[in-house]
Amino acid sequence: MSFYAGIDFGTSGARLALVNATAELCYEASIPFGTVAESDLAACWQETLFALLQKVDRAERKKLAAIAINGTSATVLLCDAAGQPLTPPLLYNDPRSAAEVETLQRLFAQEQYMNAPCQHTVLSATSSLVKLLWWSRQATVSHAKYLLHQADWLAFLLHGQPGISDYHNSLKLGYDVVECRYPAWLTALAIAPLLPHVVAPGTPIGRVQPDVATQLDLSPDCRVCAGTTDSIAAFLASGATEPGEAVTSLGSTLVLKLLSQVPVENQVYGIYSHRLGDRWLVGGASNTGGAVLQQFFTPADLACLSDRIPTEQVSPLTYYPLTQPGERFPVNDPNLLPCLEPQPDDPVAFLHGLLESMARIEAEGYQLLQTLGATPLSRVYTAGGGAQNAAWTALRQRHLGVTVERSRQPEAAYGTALLALGGGI
Repeated sequence: MSFYAGIDFGTSGARLALVNATAELCYEASIPFGTVAESDLAACWQETLFALLQKVDRAERKKLAAIAINGTSATVLLCDAAGQPLTPPLLYNDPRSAAEVETLQRLFAQEQYMNAPCQHTVLSATSSLVKLLWWSRQATVSHAKYLLHQADWLAFLLHGQPGISDYHNSLKLGYDVVECRYPAWLTALAIAPLLPHVVAPGTPIGRVQPDVATQLDLSPDCRVCAGTTDSIAAFLASGATEPGEAVTSLGSTLVLKLLSQVPVENQVYGIYSHRLGDRWLVGGASNTGGAVLQQFFTPADLACLSDRIPTEQVSPLTYYPLTQPGERFPVNDPNLLPCLEPQPDDPVAFLHGLLESMARIEAEGYQLLQTLGATPLSRVYTAGGGAQNAAWTALRQRHLGVTVERSRQPEAAYGTALLALGGGI
């Protein structure tokens, strides 16, 4: 029997999922990162990657047929010709390159770049491209050979071929996922030689290096496949497969991803589309979510009070639950203030109002995606901690008007294992 491993590198740790040829989950393992200095991040990731694989039973490790890795979107490293990091990684939320957004906007206004899009996901303070532009102004760039995403670099440690990425990770680098190539405006830039070669997620890149196979007791025939981002891996794990099906991640924030026949892009609302084979994963993210609930309730309170919510009744309270001012989707208002008043004395009524309001925002988000051209919503799978809350699920189903159910597998590592199993999207 052959096995297939998916490894998920998140913000606080990494997780491995092992599946067999019928996609049955056979084993899981996780390792937290703990507190890691910026200068030690890459070394920590490498150590964690090898340690996770060594957690797999040796007999099953010998039968590993393929491995795929996901990482946090727009977490990047600048590497030399040997694939070694030249500087500490810049994480997905690192804002130090924000000024380069204006650089890109000025560039796009020039006549020779008139084909560059006025709305593009690269025009973000944390995109991979603006980070690369920022690095291009640092002294270390003279020794650089490759810009690699977190998942790219970790896979390189196994297969030994630097400079290869996938089109999910490369979207925020400016890769054209419609035409499946880098656009002319991007290849005209001075940083173009640092761009990785892009393949479809799940594409077999090569076998594990012989010394790595020996060190980890892996089969010399074990393949390493191109990876994906953590959020898309979570979508793949959900069970959603048909246009109109969607995944809502109820974590600290509210993230929507809808499988569509056509792509949708709207920089105003932070909406962009990932290619998923011949279909499109249209996404948007609201700042509302579980972080607001944690300001008022403990996990035990949430469980107890939620059971007492009359979910068939509409709450008379209308909130816009935020932890701080600012919202982009489904409302674009950087100055939008949190609305958490009036707060009733009854904590059940207060929680009812919060959850009902979040359900309303979720429904407005999916409606906006459809108004902009995405395939109509038909079913919603739920990932994240909020998926456990039955009352919230009932409120959401009432607002969404479609069936709402938990994701079939809650871990992004499982979705990445499916990439390794399937060999491509």
